[in-house]
Amino acid sequence: MNSTYEFDYFQGNSFSDLFAQDITDARYGFILNYPATASWAAYPNNKKYFLQDGSSEATKASFDKICQKEPWKNIAVLGDVLPGIVIIPPPNSLVDYWREHLGFSYTNNIEMIDCSTYLDELSQSDRFDQLIVLFPFDGLKPEKHAVDPDTHYRLLSKVTLAELGVPCPKYSSYDLHAQKLEDIQLPEQFPYLIKTSHGLSGEGTYIIENTSDLNYCLKEIRQYLHIKLVDTIVVSEFIKNVVQNYCVQFYVNKAGDISLIGTTIQLVTPEGSFLGGLIDYRQSDMSKFYEMIAAIGQYAHQQGYFGVIGFDVLENSQGELYAIDANFRVNGSTALCLQRYTLLGLGKEVAKYFSGYRMDGTLDSILETLKPELARKDFMILSAQEKVKYGKIYSEIYGIVTGETSEEMQQIEHKLRDKGLMI
Repeated sequence: MNSTYEFDYFQGNSFSDLFAQDITDARYGFILNYPATASWAAYPNNKKYFLQDGSSEATKASFDKICQKEPWKNIAVLGDVLPGIVIIPPPNSLVDYWREHLGFSYTNNIEMIDCSTYLDELSQSDRFDQLIVLFPFDGLKPEKHAVDPDTHYRLLSKVTLAELGVPCPKYSSYDLHAQKLEDIQLPEQFPYLIKTSHGLSGEGTYIIENTSDLNYCLKEIRQYLHIKLVDTIVVSEFIKNVVQNYCVQFYVNKAGDISLIGTTIQLVTPEGSFLGGLIDYRQSDMSKFYEMIAAIGQYAHQQGYFGVIGFDVLENSQGELYAIDANFRVNGSTALCLQRYTLLGLGKEVAKYFSGYRMDGTLDSILETLKPELARKDFMILSAQEKVKYGKIYSEIYGIVTGETSEEMQQIEHKLRDKGLMI
């Protein structure tokens, strides 16, 4: 695709660098956790800004993922200026590792607020005027959101995709309060997709390949309707002959200017759940996405949005590109993209982010076992949490494996497996 657009890569390596241009007019903070609807949530999003994070209490996203592992991953690359707000602090040994190997101080801008009171405190606080969020919070005053929460919620909806001015699958949206689920005319032929409007981390996206898939999907949606956490669904065309699945990320500032962050090849389960991303910092050609970036960036700016945008793109065997999702927020692999200049400076051109590593032992023991690999940045730990099962301690890890080439990266991952790192 020929493009008249020219965009430059963002030069920094932290969220503080990324947001610096837009946070000088007020006192900003970054809430690092998502809202939730589970029973453990002190401030459940169940009034206005619904999200689909599990149709039953047993399947809802867990506290440790929402409030610990995911936020800690972003603290790792927060930098030293933008205040990051957490309700559970990361382990001291993890912070010490970051301090030594990622180079930030992690002292003056990590704000710890109790999980039972944090949104009330932030709503009333003079400490912060504006709060950057991953998703609007029902429990946070609207005027405290850095982006108008109604606008942000609409941008994050699967329904908005067709308004962005980019090629996307054909789809129809349905208001489940205006039309009964059983009255919706579904495609006669499989496969196709059904998506809830605000599914979290792959939740609420159903690939319908047979009657069994459809029955399961409809059961899930009925459950969401029963607990009053969904308003709208999308029935979408299934893109066939896919050869690549990308996540294209950029930053649009308050003036509407765009900076490239990076493009990853997405690793997903057969059900569509995100597992991580693979990037070649030298070979990734973002120019074929320029027209899509320009269209989405312009639309976002017109709506009053600023910040990170990541949109998922499928490429088929004919080279046609289809945007299948747009996330107006920091994405799962944004931290990986921000390692661009750090790793290129070490001659490492290829890196893979994965959120499903685990290793037996305490975090301290793991940091000692992997000390040579961590020192060379063959492996980078973005998040780690100790767990106990049957009396045995192990750690769940979000990490990045790196290499000068894809072959070397794979060799390094094999060596890490030999040392006990498991997938």
